[in-house]
Amino acid sequence: MADSERPQIYLITPPDLELSAFPDALARVLDAVPVACLRLALATRDEDRIARAADALREVVHARDVALVIDSHVALAERLGLDGVHLSDGARSVRKARAALGADAIVGAFCGNSRHDGMNAGEAGADYVAFGPVGATSLGDGSRAGAELFAWWSEMIEIPVVAEGALTPETVRDLEPATDFFGIGEEIWRDGADPLEALRALVPDLI
Repeated sequence: MADSERPQIYLITPPDLELSAFPDALARVLDAVPVACLRLALATRDEDRIARAADALREVVHARDVALVIDSHVALAERLGLDGVHLSDGARSVRKARAALGADAIVGAFCGNSRHDGMNAGEAGADYVAFGPVGATSLGDGSRAGAELFAWWSEMIEIPVVAEGALTPETVRDLEPATDFFGIGEEIWRDGADPLEALRALVPDLI
């Protein structure tokens, strides 16, 4: 990433959302802050619930020229008219997803803290690679994607990179020179929080 460029905001939905309220909250954020992409990342496997959420959010984001990708569900991405898919298994499914969705779709891959997986995903045709978590979290095995990984990637690899997972204002500041996107989800969608104010507090230099 060129030094003159600043990272963009890549929003991630909460794992469970209330369709009577979330689209309006999302629209308020999108109307106030430049956002590159939204990832629909529901915990449910209920395809009907996923489809209803996708329909509601697609209307909001596409009206504002924001891309909408879905977590893991390649078949649903095509069926629901979404812009692509975010894969959670590193490089393993990238070629298959690209073949299914075509050259114009967005295909992203989450690669934990593995430089090797990231390079393989890029070679397989991923449009971006995500590393994380970058902060402390009770999820997973406790390993983190450190600043040195992003510094190496930004220097050596041209494929855009996303920093996500347990972001804080401090990690945002540290990683800003070496990442293309910040993947922001739970940090702003917590119960009782004002998502727009939480986003402004988290990434003040990007807004």
